[in-house]
Amino acid sequence: MEDNAQFRGPGQSALADSPIDSLCINTIRCLSIDAVQKANSGHPGMPMGAAAMGYVLWTRFLSHSPANPRWFNRDRFVLSAGHGSMLLYSLLHLCGYDLSLDDIRQFRQWGSKTPGHPEFGFTPGVDTTTGPLGQGFGNGVGMAIAEAHLAARFNRPDFPVIDHYTWGIVSDGDLMEGVASEAASLAGHLNLGKLIYLYDCNHVTLSGGTALTYTEDWIERFQSYGWQTWYVDDGNDVAALATALAAAQLEKSRPSLITIRTHIGYGSPHKQDTFEAHGSPLGEDEVRLTKENLGWPVDPLFYIPEEVRTVFGKCVPRGAEAESAWNELLAAYAKKYPESYRELAGMIAGTLPEGWDRDIGEFPPDGKGMATRVASGKVLRAVAPRIGALIGGSCDLDPSTFTMLPEGGDCEAAEGETGDRQGSAGGDWSLAGRNIHYGVREHAMGAISNGLALHGGLIPFASTFLIFSDYMRPPIRLAAIMRQQVIYVFTHDSIALGEDGTTHQPVEQLAGLRAMPRLQVIRPADANETAVAWHVALETRDAPTALILSRQNLPTLDRNRYAPAAGLRRGAYVLSGPSVDATDLILIATGSEVSLAVAAQDALAAQGIGARVVSMPSFDLFERQDAAYRQEVLPPALPARLAIEAASVQGWHAWVGDRGEVIGLTDFGASAPAGVLLQKYGFTVGAVVERALSLLDRIRRQGSN
Repeated sequence: MEDNAQFRGPGQSALADSPIDSLCINTIRCLSIDAVQKANSGHPGMPMGAAAMGYVLWTRFLSHSPANPRWFNRDRFVLSAGHGSMLLYSLLHLCGYDLSLDDIRQFRQWGSKTPGHPEFGFTPGVDTTTGPLGQGFGNGVGMAIAEAHLAARFNRPDFPVIDHYTWGIVSDGDLMEGVASEAASLAGHLNLGKLIYLYDCNHVTLSGGTALTYTEDWIERFQSYGWQTWYVDDGNDVAALATALAAAQLEKSRPSLITIRTHIGYGSPHKQDTFEAHGSPLGEDEVRLTKENLGWPVDPLFYIPEEVRTVFGKCVPRGAEAESAWNELLAAYAKKYPESYRELAGMIAGTLPEGWDRDIGEFPPDGKGMATRVASGKVLRAVAPRIGALIGGSCDLDPSTFTMLPEGGDCEAAEGETGDRQGSAGGDWSLAGRNIHYGVREHAMGAISNGLALHGGLIPFASTFLIFSDYMRPPIRLAAIMRQQVIYVFTHDSIALGEDGTTHQPVEQLAGLRAMPRLQVIRPADANETAVAWHVALETRDAPTALILSRQNLPTLDRNRYAPAAGLRRGAYVLSGPSVDATDLILIATGSEVSLAVAAQDALAAQGIGARVVSMPSFDLFERQDAAYRQEVLPPALPARLAIEAASVQGWHAWVGDRGEVIGLTDFGASAPAGVLLQKYGFTVGAVVERALSLLDRIRRQGSN
């Protein structure tokens, strides 16, 4: 069958030939408009137009188990057009998930299981949080990579223990977003044949028709990415929809985009095909007219015919049967392949293997030391052979971020399927490989990493320079909202990267990441703190972690002289210094500036000034400690506090107080060798000592007044 074949049902729309289909689809429409109207906010148009495709997919194609929404071998479903959440909530309720009609009535209300946009962890059956357009598109690509990767690693002849599809509904707005293009390009390159997206092509966005901004040939665009494309010219044609979905499933070597021509606000006499149906309730009069137009009773609200419940009710036993069959297959697999089963079961459970960290070791003290990006690479290579769930890569920066797994293999379509290539991990081209090459696509890397984590069974890491974290901030935020374990390896963390200049030197990025709730941000001071930071990241299952790492070498501190690096686990700890009674000043630093603080401590001691050095690699970890510990590290009786960090000063005043000061950056960097930059911006021992003495003098003068 040729790409972009058009599917039509027999004669007119199949709705005319199947009253029960029509009844089911109109139930979805009317539940949606009733919920939006009751909430007096929401997006009724998309659920009304896409009701038929949702119905066909969920009742005839989607393999799911309403009694167990987290069944591992279920098909994944992504509503990338998250504003149409009532379509998903209607389907979940009707299919028998733990989502009651009262929950539907509480749409968009405080504490409800039906928030305005789908949120993972709030509503049973929601596989990802969507709303920011394009993000769900990228999540689905990550889920499809996870399925293909796990299948390549663990399936055996006659034992397809990992075998499911990733489905999604995407919108005009999704396809406009750049992240969708980035992710689609990679999906086509990887030949993700079990990724199928239904494009709700209604030609209308929030402020007007798509002709205002979107006139490209998206079908040719997706074909150029390596996708197969289908077209359904009537989004209400049930037979045509079913034919197209079945055809997409037959193609195993390319992802599929099924363009489905729909009508936003379908059935509304005055608002169908207008932007007014997109993001506002229809209004009571228009709801009444719409129901009359669809042949639906105006009252009662939230009406569900018994015949409809019977049709959707089949999803529960069908899902239970599919799950039971898989459990039997998995049990037989466990007997024949016990070692593979144990590894797979552990990955699904999300547990770290016993002894996973035994090869990390301790880095010996060294005045020259090493860059924390290099130390991070050594730790990653030490743990990866024991943690099979680790998978990830960088945006064309592996030689600089040190995130390549030498024995992991490249996660690529099999050799010969996409032409000759030069492998970077032993020439092993297979989707079983653990090194994902994202190309220069930071935004997609973030969204795909979320999909890998959401799928389950994998711990994704994603790496780039810290400055380019801005390109992937939306998916980082969503990872934090969803409490997903994604590990970000951000290197080249300050002006000390040198000659590349202002465009590559992060200043405000660190403060911006710290401002994000639930994101663990850790900036280690040396190789041993870096090893502990990886421990924290790998042991934290319910939050993402950002590791902030240096380009330049940093001294590896002698832990016989200084406090153990394990103090990093508490966010901040006293690295060295006299007793509180003999302390005049607290020097607080992170990352590369900790060794600077230590050197300044020695210089101050030579002048009779007692300084305590506090390494504070993680604000948020420190904030979680009890008040007693925080006061032990930063005693309130010691107001003289000087923070040192080669980044924006924003956020530091919470720790230094009204009488403390911060040595940081209030402007962008410059292009020059690193040593010159550090001197010019005041990150030298002499500058720190001068600032410390000035601070002490000011505090003494204030105390005498």
